[in-house]
Amino acid sequence: MADVNAASFEAFLQGWMVRQKDFLGELHSAHQQYQEGKRADVRPLIDRVISHYGQYFEEKSKIAHHNVFLIFSPPWFSSLEQSFLWVGGFKPGVAFQVVNTALGDLTQDQKEKLTELKQETKVKERTLNDDLAKLQESVADPPLVGLARSQGRLCFSGPFVTDQGSVPSTFKEKLENLVANADALRTDTALNILKILRPAQILKFMASAAELQIKVRSWGFDKDAQKEGED
Repeated sequence: MADVNAASFEAFLQGWMVRQKDFLGELHSAHQQYQEGKRADVRPLIDRVISHYGQYFEEKSKIAHHNVFLIFSPPWFSSLEQSFLWVGGFKPGVAFQVVNTALGDLTQDQKEKLTELKQETKVKERTLNDDLAKLQESVADPPLVGLARSQGRLCFSGPFVTDQGSVPSTFKEKLENLVANADALRTDTALNILKILRPAQILKFMASAAELQIKVRSWGFDKDAQKEGED
């Protein structure tokens, strides 16, 4: 990558993923101890994991301010990871899929609260989809607008990424704000889910989310390497 800031973020992400794997081990261990009746205070670990994600979004915000188009076509992601992008990151609703897959001991009250939160999140996702599509209408062809509205995805390349001067600064500022709003929704959704779950459930949810991210990244780069080998 010729972009120094992009290369810097890629280096940060590599280190961040190493720490993510370390946290995964800690979460599995803490959950196992909790299951065995060793009910130690797990709040410090949970807080450290939340802070870990906070560091990611902070660094992401910096790169978005430098060149927001990189967030939509991140060279630090595998092709598989890029296929899951929604307004520059994972879709907030994915968190509910992780909960449903990882946790089988939800109470009826928890299920009702999660359902309500999920519906609220969907409404906000649709609003961001529409905002992205409306913003894109002034600079993109209709097919891209439709894609943005339906999936929250845009693929910027060529002049968008390398020649930012060809795009109005007001467009870039609005796009940056949109990414910030999407990141806020991702964060708020996860934190609100944590408020509904019990400590042991939080540990399992966090571990499952980290494991999914690590596996998708590993599978993605493996597939990219295989494809390059076939070319």
